[in-house]
Amino acid sequence: MSTIAAVSTPNAMGGIAVIRISGENALSIAEKVFSPYGDKKVLDMAGYTCAYGIAHDGEERLDDCILTVFRAPHSYTGEDIAEISCHGGLYVSRKVLRAVLKNGAVNAEGGEFTKRAYLNGKLDLTQAEAVMDIISAKGERELRMAENLREGAAFKKADVCSKKLLKILGDLAAWADYPEEDIPEVRPENIKSELTEVRDELRSLIRDYDSGRILREGVATAIIGRPNVGKSTLFNCLSGCERSIVTEIAGTTRDVIEETVRVGDITLRLSDTAGIHDTDDVIEGIGVEMAEKMIESSELIIAVFDGSCTLTEDDVQLINKINTDKVIAVINKNDVEQLIDTSLLTNKIKHIVYLSAKENTGVDDLHRHIEEIFRLNEADFDTATAANERQKKCIDNALEGIESAISSLEIGEMLDAVNVLIDDAEQSLLQLTGQKITEAVVDEVFSRFCVGK
Repeated sequence: MSTIAAVSTPNAMGGIAVIRISGENALSIAEKVFSPYGDKKVLDMAGYTCAYGIAHDGEERLDDCILTVFRAPHSYTGEDIAEISCHGGLYVSRKVLRAVLKNGAVNAEGGEFTKRAYLNGKLDLTQAEAVMDIISAKGERELRMAENLREGAAFKKADVCSKKLLKILGDLAAWADYPEEDIPEVRPENIKSELTEVRDELRSLIRDYDSGRILREGVATAIIGRPNVGKSTLFNCLSGCERSIVTEIAGTTRDVIEETVRVGDITLRLSDTAGIHDTDDVIEGIGVEMAEKMIESSELIIAVFDGSCTLTEDDVQLINKINTDKVIAVINKNDVEQLIDTSLLTNKIKHIVYLSAKENTGVDDLHRHIEEIFRLNEADFDTATAANERQKKCIDNALEGIESAISSLEIGEMLDAVNVLIDDAEQSLLQLTGQKITEAVVDEVFSRFCVGK
């Protein structure tokens, strides 16, 4: 493999920048661009040691730097690694990187350092995927979940299940292939019991998948309601800035305005929509049509109603258009006298929040209801769970094979057919951990990584 290099710190000004070099020639390349103070030589440095010195490009002095050495196999990638820490200016870090590339390294691709860690057996595939989840974590629960995966929680559970399936397959093969030997008979009820244990373990891996996905990816959320109920004020309240125009004139918002906001630990991909009502205005009508489409496409609906007046016919029509249980009715303008009759709302919508978007009160209650809708208050983020669609698909495929095998045993099918189903399930678990996977899938996994990691 070629020796690769990249700037591993963000592409921005900061205190320091780190140029990472990994591969067979990492230390010899580092020696060509870094001169330690004193009589120390880079090639003589032990692993987990640092040296202070000068980075240079030939005779040109680039910067005072610190070189850190990691010796194979005790490094992140499993290869020799040299990391040059220089001042964090964009210009100086790029000059140091150019010097490294000039002396024999090649530019690392996105995720190539972690890919090499996987290929060299330092990480399984679920642990490697967790690295990007740690980097992109935006809250405590996301970080805990990613750290569990990075520590191998999913791999350990999947590996235990895989070994149980291999044992069943081995027992079936031995009993079928050596009938003359004194091998205990494989009893269907015993196989079913063992498969049931594996099934339950795998189900636990995807039980909290949707909750974890919501934390990682956020929720596509539409704020809907008739004109002048305070949708844009709520949008601005959640956004923390004046993103939507707010006036007393009905129909101010005619397009969909989008913003990503945080409510507690949850990211809302928020859309402020036009007021839904009957209108003869062509442009406003297009906005209303877009708002109605958002009702169908959004994962969460925040339906806003004006608490200072009674429900109108437009309100009633809107309530009847909502056909999802992932909806929160917000009774806005809670800071003034309340005239709204909520009986229709309470009959149709389970989650109701009273708040004042103008006074920025009641948002904590909104957060609590969002957590309830997506079961975030029930999910256990300290246990192993599937982290992405690839992992979930592998587990789903394994479960399908196991459940089919259990059904086959219950109806008395031949053990040969059961054997095939169990083998398919075991192959899916090997794909989950990366022990048996195509190069194309590996490339796809690491293509989502940033350069330098």
